Amino acid sequence: MKKLPIFFVSAIMLIIAACGDDEGNVWKDYEGWREANEAWILEQASRTNPDGTPYYSKVTPKWDPSQYILLHYFNDRSETAGNLTPMLTSTVDVKYIGRLYTDEVFDSSYTLTKWGDSIYRTKCSNVIQGWQIALEKMHVGDSVEMIIPYKSAYGAADNGIIKPYSALRFNVKLVDIYAFEKK
Repeated sequence: MKKLPIFFVSAIMLIIAACGDDEGNVWKDYEGWREANEAWILEQASRTNPDGTPYYSKVTPKWDPSQYILLHYFNDRSETAGNLTPMLTSTVDVKYIGRLYTDEVFDSSYTLTKWGDSIYRTKCSNVIQGWQIALEKMHVGDSVEMIIPYKSAYGAADNGIIKPYSALRFNVKLVDIYAFEKK
């Protein structure tokens, strides 16, 4: 068995150490932001309607009990109950606005025209987990507000305006299921 050159071993150790430091630094560098986002999520989770009932429902998917979102329906669900619900393999048409917990808008379909007025078309499997959780509960015609903790959004990744550990708020209307694929 040949011995690895000391330079090669040193380089590997340096890379491993650097990766660990970056992750630790991100956690520390965004500590205040992360804590503010987590506090906001807790505040939203305890929000109530005027009659004292919870404003949001906590939704946990069967496929990953460690994930969850907070979901509030704006429409009367009995009016959409018979409509189709997308699957992970479906392609959907939605209208949406995405905001940070500070209420700063970071994305919106309301500037799009390719698929129709304000329509964003996507496969359910191509969106963040928080959206997947919401879409599997929605029927065509439903309008919701979803609050997505960072673990079900972009996690520790830096996505420009969406900082690491960002909780996200989306207002979404499921307009149609463009391509409904069976299980």
